[in-house]
Amino acid sequence: MPRYKRVLLKLSGEVLAGTAGFGLDRERVHELAAEVAEVARRGVETGIVLGGGNFIRGLSEAARHMDRVTADHMGMLATVINALAFQDALEKLGVATRVMTAIEMRQVAEPYIRRRALRHLEKGRVVLFAAGTSNPYFSTDTAATLRALEIRAQILAKGTRVDGVYDKDPLKHPDAVLFERISYNEVLARGLGVMDATAVAMCRDNGLPVVVFNLNVPGNILRVVEGEPAGTLIAEG
Repeated sequence: MPRYKRVLLKLSGEVLAGTAGFGLDRERVHELAAEVAEVARRGVETGIVLGGGNFIRGLSEAARHMDRVTADHMGMLATVINALAFQDALEKLGVATRVMTAIEMRQVAEPYIRRRALRHLEKGRVVLFAAGTSNPYFSTDTAATLRALEIRAQILAKGTRVDGVYDKDPLKHPDAVLFERISYNEVLARGLGVMDATAVAMCRDNGLPVVVFNLNVPGNILRVVEGEPAGTLIAEG
């Protein structure tokens, strides 16, 4: 039985690339879409923000010598590509969807309008929020937090390549310790890079709980929605 009525999923763009590390892995996209479809079928109103790191991010190595604003806009467009691919996979599974973009491109998707997004969710459509906030210098973590607050999501669930929040990078340090629960302030004080600091502060200031979980573990999305232990909960201390 789902614990949450409305959730915002932040899904890593890198995970969509599968083992290739770049672009879109069709099988991986469809596997994740199947998990989201199961969540939607259980009556959970679902919003999704996809990262663009499988193509380019404003702070990535590929963007190092570019103008930051240009690179960030390229990253926003990458999230639109991912949203359209994910929409296609969901619709093949019979799930009604809408892609809404912060940068207007009416031939491709609806412009983001909060009240319209809420109406789509109420009608049971999965809404994919693309193009970040339309502003450079803001990460997709911050965009996900903003959208979660705007749609009044009960939780922000961030899917990554690791099992949750660690005291140091587990991809570099085998002795890294996983937290089951940690406060917003501790995440900020320790400088833990699991989320953009702006996003963590916004969640703290508005009382939005965050679950960070491993997107590569099958069934984890549903576990999070049902309130089962999966990853790390970031909440008030």
